[in-house]
Amino acid sequence: MIQYLRSLIFTVQMYAAMALMGLWWLPIAMRQDDGAHRAVRSYCRYVRWSAAWMIGLKSEVRGTVAEGEVMIAAKHQSFFDIIMLCSVLPAPKFIMKKELTRAPVLGWFALKMGCVPVDRGKKGQAIAKMMADVQKGRTRAGQLIIYPQGTRVAPGVKLPYKTGTAVLYGQLDQTCVPVAVNVGVFWPRMGIAKKPGLAVIEFLKPIPPGLTKHEFVEQLSTAVEGRSNELMTEAGWTRIEV
Repeated sequence: MIQYLRSLIFTVQMYAAMALMGLWWLPIAMRQDDGAHRAVRSYCRYVRWSAAWMIGLKSEVRGTVAEGEVMIAAKHQSFFDIIMLCSVLPAPKFIMKKELTRAPVLGWFALKMGCVPVDRGKKGQAIAKMMADVQKGRTRAGQLIIYPQGTRVAPGVKLPYKTGTAVLYGQLDQTCVPVAVNVGVFWPRMGIAKKPGLAVIEFLKPIPPGLTKHEFVEQLSTAVEGRSNELMTEAGWTRIEV
């Protein structure tokens, strides 16, 4: 019960801080090219710091943090792995639903970060425009974060890697950096209660461009799933596949 109450207080203040820090950083982000990225990085580092002392959830980033114009294919278990990625990446960006750009403050920051808004069924056009904008200097080069399984996946749950990830890998013709995580052991995909421990994300060996779709998915899934299972076992998780 005490840990649940601590988790509840932490969650409330986390979202309150999002609103307050968003308003604080807004004028800076409007004037400076990297202002939005600095704002997001500052907020995410605050969440990691407050999680450590409020709920006993420390966090650690392993491996070589990706830089430049690359694709990041990450295991996605909860909101906290997004927080950890954005706390260290120099210029993270996402593919997002176009409707989210209308959200107050949040949508504007997302566009300033270089996130790619898409209409349903028109992802290919949005990616082509993003690449052209980077090449022409209209937008900052950055790290495009994708989730190959398409959603948050709880520890032990098996979901296939979507073919869209391989298609995007071929379209971008960029290096892909896999990322393994164990955060779902401590911070569930749903609910308030969070456990103390050490949450880890790990940047793995980059996958060069040029592989076939089958080769890419095989190499990506083997690396991410294998290392994520190792990290979760290290955190005390007992493997029960669903």
